[in-house]
Amino acid sequence: MFKVGVITCSDKGFLGEREDLSGKLIIDILERNEYKVESYKMIPDDKEVIKKTMIDMSDKLKVNLILTSGGTGFSKRDVTPEATLEVSDKNANGIAEAIRSYSLSITKRAMLSRAVSAIRGDTLIVNLPGSPKAVEEALDYILDTLFHGLEILTDTRHDCARK
Repeated sequence: MFKVGVITCSDKGFLGEREDLSGKLIIDILERNEYKVESYKMIPDDKEVIKKTMIDMSDKLKVNLILTSGGTGFSKRDVTPEATLEVSDKNANGIAEAIRSYSLSITKRAMLSRAVSAIRGDTLIVNLPGSPKAVEEALDYILDTLFHGLEILTDTRHDCARK
């Protein structure tokens, strides 16, 4: 069972002005798919806070996966992708590209996503959209493949070739 950290980046959510439906949905979907949510944080759209939260989850809690929600749009306060890249060792571009590509089949607005995916040590970090509908669509699309990627990242599986 892979350990996961969930981070919602939202000024309004952090201030209690908006309920975090996306973060709760991520947790629900993960638990239904046998992932163990180790930590959930609702934080403001502040790059340093986002970076510190990701570093803590990765380095201290040793989660295998961090899923973020929010902060990937065009607003001046949207800095989740920048924070993700600043704490990462390697890019894992294909995941964010796959989400965007799939989402474009649903809405043209997906082209406005700046979400990224990357690796810090033994932790995969994936930025998800802020809307619950988009979160559910993205996770439905990538979750089974993420499992295989996490097996490779955590050295619990070695055979990548299809039979």
